[in-house]
Amino acid sequence: MSSRKKLYIGLALLVLLAASAATIWLMQPDRHEREGHLVLNGNVDIRQVNLAFKVPGRIDRLAFDEGDRVESGDLLASLEPQDYKNEIALAEARASQRSAALAALESGNRPEEIERARARVEEAESALGIAQATLDRVEHLAERGFAARQTQDEARSQRDRAAAQRQAALEELSLARKGPRREEIQQGRAALGGERAAAALARQRLVDANLYAPADGIILTRAREVGAIVGPGETVFTLAHTSPMWVRTYIEEPDLERVEIGAPATVLTEAGRAFPGRIAYISPTAEFTPKSVETREQRTSLVYRVRVRIEDQDGILKQGMPVSVIVRPAARER
Repeated sequence: MSSRKKLYIGLALLVLLAASAATIWLMQPDRHEREGHLVLNGNVDIRQVNLAFKVPGRIDRLAFDEGDRVESGDLLASLEPQDYKNEIALAEARASQRSAALAALESGNRPEEIERARARVEEAESALGIAQATLDRVEHLAERGFAARQTQDEARSQRDRAAAQRQAALEELSLARKGPRREEIQQGRAALGGERAAAALARQRLVDANLYAPADGIILTRAREVGAIVGPGETVFTLAHTSPMWVRTYIEEPDLERVEIGAPATVLTEAGRAFPGRIAYISPTAEFTPKSVETREQRTSLVYRVRVRIEDQDGILKQGMPVSVIVRPAARER
């Protein structure tokens, strides 16, 4: 027998042995099913968030790059602050002006202003006395025929004008003693409150010129660079949350009663790494099996979406990574 024939016979025997071993392996029940566990197929579902400034401006600093791990509260980026500092200074100056005006209203008129109003009253009373005396003399002369009627009318008009000026001076003195009206003080307080609110808003805009990490995670993308002008809501970083992480899987309707929220689960990667977790969510509505499940029979059956919460401190799990979820079914009541 030639060496080539021997080689062919050996290869044929190896193929037969492999096929026999595969058949025996496929006929054996799954280890986890035999032990009473439920094995589900799923994918890692990492939650992402687009991070942006709440205010417009020019980027002054970017503290992290793609792939960097950040913690909640880390300063990721900041805008040039000078414009917002100027807004604060302007708003605080206006508030100070309104505060001084309100203080003047609440304190009322100064004693010097009241004294000046009293002096105007005395001046008006003196003018009225002179006008009244002039009118009396003219009327006395008119009775004797020594004064014309026009002169009498002019003297009476002068007296009336002096009386009106005296009355106006008395009212001014009364107002000076009472001080500003209550409505004016309320208006002043409202104006001051508006300016203080504007100053607080300006200070908050300066705070919003800094972008902080909302949670622990990894920077996936860095969409802008230093010097770029950005508007509110424009994405600067994309952050992937690392805690907690989720696995999305599906459970068939016959197994639905065997799984409950809070049940412990083990997530296995294709490389054999195990991560402890718990069932965090079971959809209340059924849906068709997603196309990632390959067989036609499974694609046409109704399933329920399940989320498993896990922790991955080492950053091993990636978005979309296929995993197996092993769940110990809840004990059925008999």
